[in-house]
Amino acid sequence: MISIKHLSKTFTNPDGTQITVLKDVNCEIEKGEVISIIGPSGTGKSTLLRAINMLEPPTGGEIWVDGENIMAKGYHLDKLRQKMGMVFQNFNLFDHLTVLENITYAPTRLLKLPQEEAQKEALELLNKVGLAQKADVYPSSLSGGQKQRVAIARSLAMHPEVILFDEPTSALDPTMVGEVLSVMRQLAKEGLTMLIVTHEMRFARDVSSRIFFMNEGVIYEDGTPQQIFEHPRRSATKAFVNRIQKLVFEIDSNNFDFLSADTEARRFCIKYDLGAKADLIADVAEEMLFTHLKDIRPITVRLTHTELTSETALDFMVEGATASPLPQGPAMDGIRAKVKQVVEEPTTRGFRVKILL
Repeated sequence: MISIKHLSKTFTNPDGTQITVLKDVNCEIEKGEVISIIGPSGTGKSTLLRAINMLEPPTGGEIWVDGENIMAKGYHLDKLRQKMGMVFQNFNLFDHLTVLENITYAPTRLLKLPQEEAQKEALELLNKVGLAQKADVYPSSLSGGQKQRVAIARSLAMHPEVILFDEPTSALDPTMVGEVLSVMRQLAKEGLTMLIVTHEMRFARDVSSRIFFMNEGVIYEDGTPQQIFEHPRRSATKAFVNRIQKLVFEIDSNNFDFLSADTEARRFCIKYDLGAKADLIADVAEEMLFTHLKDIRPITVRLTHTELTSETALDFMVEGATASPLPQGPAMDGIRAKVKQVVEEPTTRGFRVKILL
């Protein structure tokens, strides 16, 4: 469906200096593929999407769509954009139009659909994304997740052959991410061709047929989700997919501000979609610090979350210790009953108690 050959994009700054965002991008995309594009910020992921539909005309190379070079002189871009939808980070809905009018606007003007037919199809699409009851409201009354679902329905209304998603959840409150990803999962099951720039690693692994890992302006590694996430060939890929988010507390006495630490931990949980674990984290931390490890100071506490495996853990690190600081016998039974596992292990710095939540 799409063939990209030696694609490059260079921007010129106001002072005349140049920065090359895409260096030499080459790939083939088949009909029905779901391709997630991942990688560090600033490596050209969004620029690649915008180049594919010519919102950001490339500096060099070729893009072939359905056998036609869309960069060729005389190619009509309106033809491309009728078959290629795009969902942006910030929704881009028309605030002065209702939800229904947002969706019917392009089909009635570009596809020349009769108003009645366009409205019928729009209502079906709104039902598909779970927003049929919002047809007559204006975007200002919707949440971020609802706006993004409307944007997806608007794109589908043009019957695209492929949809480009440019970080569709990055502008959303973490509590709303799931509702948008759920709609995208359903589209993937239906066989729609999709290219998705995303930082949601679990979603990319679960929904994609292929993964592009971009780095330094090129597709650094291209493979199946299993290969990219479990057996990456390149060290940069491995370092990226195994990202671990962490929150660290250095506790020197029993007079530390536990309430402030609890607030920070809960913010961490919201940011990484761990809201269901927030109360458990607070309970375990409080019991460990004020009961089982109350006489041990200083102590380092780390709350960690591994995005790829969804493993969440509380680590209690005692530097210089040569044995487990935990009490023996049934004292820990209450915590062990609430968590997945309690691991006691020596380290090069001392001794660590790791509690998997």
